[in-house]
Amino acid sequence: MSMHLTYDPHNIFAKIIAGEIPCVKVFEDDHVLSFMDIYPQSKGHTLVVPKAGAINMIEMEPEDLQNAIIRAQHITRAVKAALEPEGIIFTQFNGEVAGQTIFHVHFHIIPRWADQPLGRHGGGQADLDDLKALAEQIKAKL
Repeated sequence: MSMHLTYDPHNIFAKIIAGEIPCVKVFEDDHVLSFMDIYPQSKGHTLVVPKAGAINMIEMEPEDLQNAIIRAQHITRAVKAALEPEGIIFTQFNGEVAGQTIFHVHFHIIPRWADQPLGRHGGGQADLDDLKALAEQIKAKL
């Protein structure tokens, strides 16, 4: 799949932002919606999804990217404070070959602990109650 796709305003993240599909929300403002990844790679895997309609960060307007990254840092700090991981992976994929599976720009915050293996991207679905509890822990640190 080419890096020059046309943005699809009906992608799953656009539908979540529009409230058409539910999510376990962590944070929302005029610029981003952050929620728990339903297929987490680790406990506390959180997504930050800019509301700007862009396929990836390369195609984002600079002001939209700046607003998103500042909020992503704020949410990453809350994840760190809430879960106390030994490290955090912060990543964003641009293009299918790079691992992007949803073509709406989004950032992954993935807490890491030395004694816990990293799950597969898009692997098994998490328990909804567990995600809600984690979201509450993170929200409490925002």
